[in-house]
Amino acid sequence: MSRIGKLPIKIEDGVKVEFANRVVTVTGKLGTLSQVIENSAIDVEIKDGFIHVLCADNAGKEGHAAHGLYRALIFNMIVGVTKGYEKGLVLAGVGYKAQLTGKDLVLSVGYSHTVTVKAPQGITFECPKPEEIKVKGISKELVGQTAANIKAIRKSEPYHGYGIHYADETILRKEGKTNGK
Repeated sequence: MSRIGKLPIKIEDGVKVEFANRVVTVTGKLGTLSQVIENSAIDVEIKDGFIHVLCADNAGKEGHAAHGLYRALIFNMIVGVTKGYEKGLVLAGVGYKAQLTGKDLVLSVGYSHTVTVKAPQGITFECPKPEEIKVKGISKELVGQTAANIKAIRKSEPYHGYGIHYADETILRKEGKTNGK
């Protein structure tokens, strides 16, 4: 049995959780998220203000692995509809900048053209400074994937550190060539 999967999830105030037809639906002040429970060995029980993710004893290796996964997914949904998620990105390089045009993000990152990133449904962009981007939303998976897609536009290079990287990421720098005679 999964150590993570055994832990109950407390339902926060103002959050409504439903489990019907193998679909968990979480509604809060920021929006609504749904998750399909695809593994038949996993069951969800809601009682006394807690969510319990249950796993059948004869679930096998895949069922026990999914136990902790579904518990984490449901917990992330509750956090998403109450607080939301945010990822910070930093543009490092001469002339690198980001700006908002409506809901879209326009990046100047060293190419001969600008790159436009359209905001997916449920994602908002913020640019507090021209070299900073904040990706916000209620789905942890969607926020992380959108930030990764933006980062992939111009990966950080190890010699000067130019490119796009996460705000809390440390770029490992390489030593350049030395003039050895």
